[in-house]
Amino acid sequence: MSIRVYRNAAIRTGDSGNPSAQAMAVDGERLLAVGTEAEVREAAGPGAELIDLEGAAVLPGLYDAHIHTAQYAQSLDAVDLRDVRSLDDALARVAAHAARLRPGAWLFGGRWNSNTWDPPAQPDRYALDSVCPELPVALPSIDGHTVWANSAALRLAGIDAGTPDPVGGEIVRDASGEPTGILRESASYPLRDLMVSADLRDQLRAAQEELLALGLTSVHDIDGEDCRAAYRQLHADGELKLRVHKAIPMIHLDAAIAEGRRTGQGDDWFRTGPVKIFSDGALGSHTCHMSESFAGEQGNVGIAVTPYEDLVKLFARAAGAGIAVATHAIGDQANHLVIDAYEAIGPTSGLRHRIEHAQHLRPGDLARMARLGIVASMQPVHCTSDIDLVDSLLAGHELASYAWRGMLNAGVALAFGSDAPVEHPDPFAALYAAVTRTRPDGTPAGGWQPEQRLSMAEAITAHTLGAAYAAGEEDHKGVLAPGKLADFIAVDTDPYRESADAVLRTQVLTTVVGGDVRWRRI
Repeated sequence: MSIRVYRNAAIRTGDSGNPSAQAMAVDGERLLAVGTEAEVREAAGPGAELIDLEGAAVLPGLYDAHIHTAQYAQSLDAVDLRDVRSLDDALARVAAHAARLRPGAWLFGGRWNSNTWDPPAQPDRYALDSVCPELPVALPSIDGHTVWANSAALRLAGIDAGTPDPVGGEIVRDASGEPTGILRESASYPLRDLMVSADLRDQLRAAQEELLALGLTSVHDIDGEDCRAAYRQLHADGELKLRVHKAIPMIHLDAAIAEGRRTGQGDDWFRTGPVKIFSDGALGSHTCHMSESFAGEQGNVGIAVTPYEDLVKLFARAAGAGIAVATHAIGDQANHLVIDAYEAIGPTSGLRHRIEHAQHLRPGDLARMARLGIVASMQPVHCTSDIDLVDSLLAGHELASYAWRGMLNAGVALAFGSDAPVEHPDPFAALYAAVTRTRPDGTPAGGWQPEQRLSMAEAITAHTLGAAYAAGEEDHKGVLAPGKLADFIAVDTDPYRESADAVLRTQVLTTVVGGDVRWRRI
């Protein structure tokens, strides 16, 4: 393969020693030279292939530090309830989707948010049965921590009036003790195990095109072992176009250790990531673990999905086997206990442990995170999506909420992502949220808790080098410099020069991974 020179561009390298450039030379999958066009063409030699980027702005490839790519892939062909505003509307959409499915198929999708329905109403299985009595239906809520199931799905999972609540979960019941079809946290796991797509490889193949079109060149995938197997097959077949850092579900930790898996194991396209552990639930489901009751819900402090003693044992077991830990924690009590557990196991050389979401913390815990080297893996759009929920459910709580500025000031490493399909995977929406702390319509004016805003450069770093750092990949990914992987995007908006509103509307023109154009806007 000849050396390629990508030229005629406003390149924002992310490299503090050489922040701007006009051209880059690529030799194989790595950058050979970055600088002025004259410098780069001299380094490349006379036989280099020239590729004109036509004056576009160029950024390092964006890296989503927390995404469920299998669920996202499935959502592309599933029922989408995110924008419905009543139970009747939700049922009408489920019925229309069910009519297109073959007999016996699972009805995938969901992402409903009954907090926004008019009137707000917790749905039940009888409502689903009325429009879909035979096909099994299990619909995760918008935050993914509550599942709304019909009677057929409950039967397949073996959940009935005699089924006890599992540790870290709740089977919601009616006055007679019968399951209503609402399953919270770990109570939904039996259904999730059944909801396996037979054609996941095909779905992931299509989904990666969508992600490349958004400017994503690497992902930290948080889904299950079926997703891992599908990615490995795509890689073996030469069909993987973006780089995958693949998490291990907690329930597969022992099997992964027995196989000899270690964090960082693999190649530049597919590596083993951390084990994913749940500490608590989510704010929208009223299950995140708080130190004080939710406003108007005296006694409800959420759910400790994994008890503290078990966290310590799991952390120690994983770290002792060379596997980093990524722990879901949203409530302030959950975050406090996770930090305690990381501190309890002591230093673990070569591993970077993480808190996924890290949404609501006690202010004093920011410095503890920094001291212990815990990475904050956060999703900026969660902040702007949750403004009303936080103001209503956590009123009066003394918290550092989505405290990006406070974290950076304390020395906490930030890694940004989307949590798709909970949110849309568009990274430019995340950059907009991080620098404005407003919704896409500009509300609230001036931003919600604006003292926690980031600069655009800081937000881009969290979505590139920060995500690479969380994976232990910062030595070869996240900035555009000689010797680094040639992963970059050309876009129609220069985020370092134009407004946040313009950045929100950014269109990706070309996505390059490993020196090859993997996606181009027609």
